[in-house]
Amino acid sequence: MTKNVFKSGTTIVNRTVSPIQRFVRNEDGGAFTIFVLLGFITIFALTGFGVDIMNYERDRANLQSTLDRAVLAAADLDQTKTPDEVVNSYLDLADLSDKLTKPVEVTESFGYRKVTATAETEVATSYMNLAGVDSFTAKALSTAEESIGAVEISLILDMSGSMQSHSPTGGKTKLELLQDAATKFVTLMLSSSDEDKQNISISIIPYATQVNAGEGLLKNFTNVTAEHNYSHCVNFIAEQFSDADIHRGDTLERTGHFDPFSYSEGTIDTPVCPVRAGSAITPVTDDLDFLKAQIKALTASGNTSIDIGMKWGTALLDPSMRGIVGDMATDDYIVPDHFADRPSDYGSDILKIAIVMTDGQNTDQYMLNPSIRDGWSDVWHNPESGASYSWTEYFYELVNGYWELRNTTETTYGDYSTYHSNGTPKHFAWSQRGEWADHPYGNPEPENEWNDEPGTSVRLKNTELLNRASLQYIADVVFGWQPSAPAEWTSKAYSKVETSAKNQRTKHVCGAAKDQGIIVYGIAFEAPRSGYKTIKGCASSDSHVYDVHGLNLEDAFASIASSIRKLRLTQ
Repeated sequence: MTKNVFKSGTTIVNRTVSPIQRFVRNEDGGAFTIFVLLGFITIFALTGFGVDIMNYERDRANLQSTLDRAVLAAADLDQTKTPDEVVNSYLDLADLSDKLTKPVEVTESFGYRKVTATAETEVATSYMNLAGVDSFTAKALSTAEESIGAVEISLILDMSGSMQSHSPTGGKTKLELLQDAATKFVTLMLSSSDEDKQNISISIIPYATQVNAGEGLLKNFTNVTAEHNYSHCVNFIAEQFSDADIHRGDTLERTGHFDPFSYSEGTIDTPVCPVRAGSAITPVTDDLDFLKAQIKALTASGNTSIDIGMKWGTALLDPSMRGIVGDMATDDYIVPDHFADRPSDYGSDILKIAIVMTDGQNTDQYMLNPSIRDGWSDVWHNPESGASYSWTEYFYELVNGYWELRNTTETTYGDYSTYHSNGTPKHFAWSQRGEWADHPYGNPEPENEWNDEPGTSVRLKNTELLNRASLQYIADVVFGWQPSAPAEWTSKAYSKVETSAKNQRTKHVCGAAKDQGIIVYGIAFEAPRSGYKTIKGCASSDSHVYDVHGLNLEDAFASIASSIRKLRLTQ
């Protein structure tokens, strides 16, 4: 062995390495290098594959998001372009042209549209092609529909006398324009699929001087006064307008059945509580044909009571009415079985909507004085006496934009005998004969050949008299002999709730409705400014009130329907 010696004398260890040692050292280094190289390749592959997957997911998400937005826009019933045009325009803007795999599918009816689109795009790989995967196929499917969620609606419609006048812009009467608009509204709301339709209930509350609840509804209240059964309205007291509810056991005074407006006999023409076709409340239904028939049957007459219309309209959205509505469903009334549990609770996911429409303003409401609400009258009637009485009634009618004086002649048959204690034996005035006697005409005592009077007089209850003859007729004919009759049977026969009080009642009941979360829309249709102010104060906000003229009434209802509808992404 050789030693290397430095001049300093330091001895250095022998550095000679054997061939075996060199081999061992070279093998360790190569293995490590291979391990590092394989690790690098693995990391590179995983990273590259991850990038390809992220690119795929990015493009798939972009395609799905674009398709979702496209079908939502295409399903919008207010959309003027065809669904196919809308979907393709969205894809074009996202540089996804020609990615649809089949034509856009559209299912629609009036008030309902469902749009389905499918698309796919190829996503090229940058790294996975090294493993033989050149691309991924990103697919997207999206369906959207515009339909109605669960909704309860009260449609509160003015049918007062002013609604029979012609609109200066519409060419039709205001009532005819209302009928057209309301018919299209209920059709729009109820013409979707059967499943959606059963989520929507509509009540119609026509109002004039009063609101005819209808016998089928009113009979379910247990504490209504029973003076008569000729009509079915109630007089709410002021405090009842502070709440949205009407409970089954609430004390309700039946409105007296009388006519302060016309000159009529036999059957009164214009009772304060309307009984004409179409005047009764239509409660909680989705029967489109019945709703359309009720709207078509509306006729115009009487004063305007927005407050009473709102009271009933709000109550038909309030849970306090659920038991009564349920009973009406059980009784095979117009309420269908699937609405037996409505009105729903406040705070549920069911939307509650009140739409109140008027062409005027609150006017006087008439209530019969207690002294003649019930009991016996001092009047006897003999329908077979052979007597007749004719009179001419004058009235103005709007013809081609001008008010023209018209008249009609009416004739009534039969005698009225009225009792009066005048200090003589002759206590009965034979009104149509201008005579006094000691008995009602037709009831002589004793009967003989000298006093043979045809027919038999029957004493009338006050309710029977007021159902037969208007106040003016009673004053002029039945009690025509009595100087005080005009005052006794017109101005003194009833009391009034005047405009200012009714405006306050409207304000209170609208406030109670809004406090419960009911959304109130108001429509002032060619109404005076005071009427518009009342409606505006009732509505949920300024954006919920419509001041419209003529044919714009239909646009107002369509706008309300559009705001009620909700777009729903279903897939």
